[in-house]
Amino acid sequence: LVLVRAMRPDRATYAMSEYISDTMGQEYVFQPPFDMKSTYQESSASTPMFFVLFPGVDPTPWVEALGKNLGISTEKGTFVNISMGQGQEKPAENMLEKMAQKGGWVMLQNLHLMQSWLTTLDRKLEVCAETAHPDFRCFVSGEAPAFSYQRNMPESLLQCCIKVANEAPADLKSNIVRAFDTYDDAYLD
Repeated sequence: LVLVRAMRPDRATYAMSEYISDTMGQEYVFQPPFDMKSTYQESSASTPMFFVLFPGVDPTPWVEALGKNLGISTEKGTFVNISMGQGQEKPAENMLEKMAQKGGWVMLQNLHLMQSWLTTLDRKLEVCAETAHPDFRCFVSGEAPAFSYQRNMPESLLQCCIKVANEAPADLKSNIVRAFDTYDDAYLD
């Protein structure tokens, strides 16, 4: 690797990928497509899912598609998607309580915009988790702070959540695999 770096710096990245793949295994180089269903199976009514937002990645279609497969939808009144911003605190709290009793899903997007309300959300999730319907799920999303002077998410909120960080694929192969993974076998046949 040192020789490749010295003689052909343009090939260093490829050589490093090959070396890691050969010594440690393919799973350290190749990023498998994200599987929302297996992530959902790890969650529970008392364990929300926190999606870390990256450029080019939106978790909303994944949650809506999974909900559709499981009979959860906006049309049935069992799925609510709230984009957080000024004045959305009370509707979000009301929907959390309602869906926790009813067994629906709540998706709260862009929590990074609501820094002062996050401690209230954390407490509300704790209270809802104690008496929540087994089918209740809470999905939240937020960006990591871009600058050092910005506040982070409360640690207690992050500790109680399943964290999902799904970046856009970095290479062509992963991008193609992810694109084809969105289609089922019946569609491809």
